[in-house]
Amino acid sequence: MEDLLKFNRREFLGSSLKIATAIGICGIPLDVFAEREIHTLTILHTNDTHSRIDPFPFNDPKFPGMGGIAQRLSVIEKIRAEQQHVLLLDSGDFFQGTPYFNIFGGEVELKAMSTLRYDAATLGNHDFDNGAEGLSRQLIHAQFPILNANYRFVDSGLSGKIERYKIFQKGEIKVGIFGIGIELKGLVDERLIKNISYLNPVQSANDTARHLKMEENCDLVICLSHLGLKYEDSKISDLKLAEQSKNIDLILGGHTHTFLDEPLIVKNSIQKNMIIAQVGWGGIKLGRIDFLFEKKSRRIRHSASTVKISTKSS
Repeated sequence: MEDLLKFNRREFLGSSLKIATAIGICGIPLDVFAEREIHTLTILHTNDTHSRIDPFPFNDPKFPGMGGIAQRLSVIEKIRAEQQHVLLLDSGDFFQGTPYFNIFGGEVELKAMSTLRYDAATLGNHDFDNGAEGLSRQLIHAQFPILNANYRFVDSGLSGKIERYKIFQKGEIKVGIFGIGIELKGLVDERLIKNISYLNPVQSANDTARHLKMEENCDLVICLSHLGLKYEDSKISDLKLAEQSKNIDLILGGHTHTFLDEPLIVKNSIQKNMIIAQVGWGGIKLGRIDFLFEKKSRRIRHSASTVKISTKSS
């Protein structure tokens, strides 16, 4: 697949005529537009929402009145009404952080995410805070798949409940999505995860991405990562994973609570551009990436932004 080419959001417009205009600005002659298959896809993403069902209080010094499931739903539904093909994804740590988790053990969070109609999510370390068995009991409330490709759950209560990847067909665009998790040792009480095996995240990611791209013929391969954006030491991160991969197009990250106003564009192992995005924590922002696909050449363009979740965004 050719490099991901970034263009201005104002050039990314909804109707076929406006898309044609945008493509002309990007260098594709308008007189050949009719001969090319152009398709669009909108990716919405969150990470590290940490049981924030309600907005932050109005007297919060950093995020007054921001976040909350109801306000997020309003923003998401508005985007869905405007765009034909939308995927809503989460990069883990949807548990732990407010009394909702302490009292209800994750039921409220998963029911809320199901109400928002998430398409897929991956697991963060805090999603194991009640152990594998506690997580397993709550999964009946998730009306969306939980994805992870580098944990093995034999005899953990989660066996058969976590999928390695999921493929979505959005119009003419085939999207492969998989999850990669951080090493749980040192982050979670070992008694809670004693039957969970941790596999090399880079190898697991590359094996899964290769399968999705080469065997399943996905147009876009997305990694939902809870590795963290970057570290000072040699610990594996999203940036290191990107550098050692070649079939991943987009990494949606979590764990480090990094607020990126726009995604990073980095080179992969074969010097092709790929995208890394993360939107902080607490559900105060929603990430948005709009893709434009030209099927014949397999060229992709994208435009990205973050949306603040507040009363002003409703």
